[in-house]
Amino acid sequence: MSRSPRTGRRVTTRAGTAALAAMLTVVLAAGGASASDTLPWTGESAVGANQPYQHGYSTTDLLRWNPADDTHAEFLRAKVPLQKRNPANAATQRNPALPADTQLLSLAGDYGNAFFESHPYTNEFSQHLFSFWQYADFYASWHGMPTEGVPVSYYDPTADWREKWFEFGMLNLPNPGYTNAAHANGARSLGCIFFSDHDRGDQAYTELLVRDGDGGFPVADKLIQVAKFYGFDGYFINQESRVAPADIPAYKQFLQAMREGGLYVQWYDSIDDSTGAISYQNEFNGVNGPFVRDPKLGDVSDSIFLNYWWNRTKLTNSKSYAASLGLDSRKSVFAGVEAGKDQFNQPYNLEDNLDASGAPMNAIATLGADFVSSDYAGKTDDAAQRDVFDRERRWWTGSSQGTTTPEGTWKGISRYIAERSVIGGTTFATSFNTGHGLSTWTKGRLSNPKEWGNINLQDIPVTWQWWIDAAGTPLSADYDYGPTYTPASRFSYQKIGAYNGGSSLVLSGTLDSDNTVRLYKTDLKITKGSALDLTYTKPSVSDDSELRLGLVLASDPSKVIQLPLTGSGERTTGWTTRSADLSAYAGQRVAALGLVVAAGAQPISGYQVNLGSLVLRDGVDHTPAAPRDLRITQLLPETGELFLSWKRAGYDEVRRYDVYLDDTYLGGIYDDVYYIKRFTATSGTIKLVAVGHDGSQSPAATVSFDLATAPRQVTAQAKPDGTLTTAWTPPPSGAPITVKVRSLDTARPYTKEVTVTGTGTTLTGVPVNGDAYLLTVRAGTGTTTGIRGTFADTEISPYPASAVTINGNTFTFARPTLPDWHTLTILEDGQAKTFATTYNSGAKPHIIRGRTTRAAETVTMSSATSKVVAVLEDYAGNKATTVLRGN
Repeated sequence: MSRSPRTGRRVTTRAGTAALAAMLTVVLAAGGASASDTLPWTGESAVGANQPYQHGYSTTDLLRWNPADDTHAEFLRAKVPLQKRNPANAATQRNPALPADTQLLSLAGDYGNAFFESHPYTNEFSQHLFSFWQYADFYASWHGMPTEGVPVSYYDPTADWREKWFEFGMLNLPNPGYTNAAHANGARSLGCIFFSDHDRGDQAYTELLVRDGDGGFPVADKLIQVAKFYGFDGYFINQESRVAPADIPAYKQFLQAMREGGLYVQWYDSIDDSTGAISYQNEFNGVNGPFVRDPKLGDVSDSIFLNYWWNRTKLTNSKSYAASLGLDSRKSVFAGVEAGKDQFNQPYNLEDNLDASGAPMNAIATLGADFVSSDYAGKTDDAAQRDVFDRERRWWTGSSQGTTTPEGTWKGISRYIAERSVIGGTTFATSFNTGHGLSTWTKGRLSNPKEWGNINLQDIPVTWQWWIDAAGTPLSADYDYGPTYTPASRFSYQKIGAYNGGSSLVLSGTLDSDNTVRLYKTDLKITKGSALDLTYTKPSVSDDSELRLGLVLASDPSKVIQLPLTGSGERTTGWTTRSADLSAYAGQRVAALGLVVAAGAQPISGYQVNLGSLVLRDGVDHTPAAPRDLRITQLLPETGELFLSWKRAGYDEVRRYDVYLDDTYLGGIYDDVYYIKRFTATSGTIKLVAVGHDGSQSPAATVSFDLATAPRQVTAQAKPDGTLTTAWTPPPSGAPITVKVRSLDTARPYTKEVTVTGTGTTLTGVPVNGDAYLLTVRAGTGTTTGIRGTFADTEISPYPASAVTINGNTFTFARPTLPDWHTLTILEDGQAKTFATTYNSGAKPHIIRGRTTRAAETVTMSSATSKVVAVLEDYAGNKATTVLRGN
């Protein structure tokens, strides 16, 4: 985007092998990682042996895409449907004069920018957790990812980012956890399609434009299928290599095909509509406008992301040009901001996007707003997350402390984008859970002491960070993550932790006047059975202060109705819940929810209250039914992993599912599958609880296991001769052992089952295609356990001669379609031809997947009578030879 994406410059952490972990230790010790890298996590947070992760896609990958081919596909789907946002209500906005229809797109990393570790959730507190969804209409993924099958061993985290000798996909999908969070907050989630002259090897836009016999675009069809299967909403298209003028009409029709398939499409300001040349206009005009609305073809895409070098004149012209096309510039023209590069010292001022009345003229798009974490030197330090939180708050509100005074020249996104909300209906529940924690609490009880990061568990974020009105000194607000958390130095509160989840909201300081704390923008309906419950703890001494629930009714938005909670000035020894009856307001709509901390007769120093839960009930029982069909699908003691599945109810009934081992919390998600690593229990009961949108909890579904009844120390080895040898230590029962092996690639199913006695067996006739398998063992009626591996790989298909275009003595080689190909060597009379590589990294004696330039794949042979041979090699080292010319 006038600069290359970090295909290799941001790395999160995966120690997939001992060698990689050792290299990482050297990097960290030497301080060799750049500030923007997300390196593989180590220790307890290191990747699980079989932890599901995302990968990128080339067009070749897309055309053969079948979710049954992907071992991890079911664990990488977003299931939360897009929630409808409430109608705008200017009267309850922080700035009532700010138009509510100005859209914002955030193009950024998610938890980080890991290559092999893009997980929906993992056990790491210091991952980046975005918590300002109220200002975003679109989240788009900016995240280089290797294509499927690239061996983790190819990745050297110590190497320069140009020394990544493997393939990154032209397509990366949004993280499913982030998609779920976006949808829960009413924002759409987009994947990213990227082409440039270097970053994606020989992948080129022309592959998108290939038509089928009916004139359709097979790649567009696959992109639609992928988005629908994985649960996201569209694509951001970053075309940063020249487009042939003759291809421009077809490219537009390709974009139209995706829109006709129900997807949202945003185009980047990079291509001249007439010449196809790279041309950053920095405004919306006749050069780039036809990629949004073409005078002949009609609507091509939904919007455009303008390059960053704009000014007031260009943005004014952009609004005018959009209007001339009949487009709403606050929805179709996005003024680009290089958040990651320029951070808080922006060379281009968003004040230039305001008209004479102070209203935005165009929408806004930011690239790399995750810099608040990714470009912070302490980003992997749990104790430094307080600084990440302050940086993020400053980016979105202008103030790291949530005051109304901006720090420096950056005034914050909330200066230009009005806050939005999905909180509606007759019920609402929050535990002030930000989506990560240093521990987990369940109803005030410590239910897991270990750190975690899972945006699927994030509650709807507090709308205003922070909006506290006080005549005197306002209290300070912070998220309290418990005794091991390191808050900013401005705080001195007693660290409590959460009531439910990983965090509570703490208000602390000197209470010398009433404090009105506005928390949530809402459109809630009050019924005759409505009541509002606040669960809190007050560790500071008893005083004459009082907590009062604050309601702003839509019928009178200038007034805060205060509902006193009697006795709330008393010190508590734990969490307590107090309720307010709202039946007197039945039929009314609540436009905002908050809390009033009423002062006493004298200033109260050292005041503290932690808010653990806020629940609006409507008098109707919304408790979900107990989950059905809970199953342990894979219990892998040798790698400490557990895979679960169950039958999922609709999102209108269930907000999420919580998983426990006995009474230890393991995690949660709205899904029908879940993965757990570092699972070392030898026996117990897995419990699954459905949680409703009002916080109600279902009876638990349960399934028990006992490794004392299972074979132990299970090993398995697949060999090139088609045998698979497995061994174990039998349990005391002495029961016969049922051994079952099945391929995890359901597109190429294979299953074999035998029952034996003793300490092992050898299975014959198993595949030798390199597919992943699951081998399970069970003694009689005992617990089934398993081990995962890959079959030996001895199979390779030769490079087809039909893939070569020969014009006289010039050969043009098409990319191999073999899923696991690695290199293609071209021999002329036994001598290897050389091929230029991306980033001007020198010529190599073969075509390297992902690194050879497309231009280099056209070769003129030295002699018209020479023998030309192609040798295709896959990741496993198998080779196949094809004679292209000669004997």
